[in-house]
Amino acid sequence: MSGDKDDDRAAGEGVDAVLAEVGPRLRRIRKERGATLAGLSEATGISVSTLSRLESGLRRPSLELLLPIARAHEVALDELVGAPAVRDPRVRAQPVVRHGRTHWPLTRQPGGLQAFKVREPQRRLDPDPRTHEGYEWLYVLSGRLRLVLGEHDVVLSAGEAAEFDTRVPHWFGSTGEGPVEFLSLFGPQGERMHVRARAKGA
Repeated sequence: MSGDKDDDRAAGEGVDAVLAEVGPRLRRIRKERGATLAGLSEATGISVSTLSRLESGLRRPSLELLLPIARAHEVALDELVGAPAVRDPRVRAQPVVRHGRTHWPLTRQPGGLQAFKVREPQRRLDPDPRTHEGYEWLYVLSGRLRLVLGEHDVVLSAGEAAEFDTRVPHWFGSTGEGPVEFLSLFGPQGERMHVRARAKGA
């Protein structure tokens, strides 16, 4: 419970810090546009005293006050509040080369399901099936991937997928005809990927 209170306190302090910056930002934007408090009051319908208290930090900003001010200045509400920039959504994966095969990790958190983009160069290797705990799902992006699983020896082409329990002896690699790129999802504790398809007529 004390941890929750500490989190709430930290969140509250963070909000207070953001709000404390709103007043000076309002004053700066108004002066950059050469507007007076009286002129802004006429444009927004907000009293001069309220606008002055907002800029000095004596009045807590609210959506009802900030929206007409943003409209009058023709700026986004985020610019008045100083909302943080959206984090870059791209996954900047650093490739790792193991035994001639290049892996790009696509997940950041440790444990659980792990996703990789994998590139296998053109080469012909003798299958060496192994077993270990887990569950794996493969999807071929380009080229052809040879998969040896138990008594099965199959070739997957671009757009084809396979999933299997890694406790079954398995091996996969190039067919020797060219390089192959594929996605690999691996659950070390045997987690399986759940694929949901839209029902017909939905």
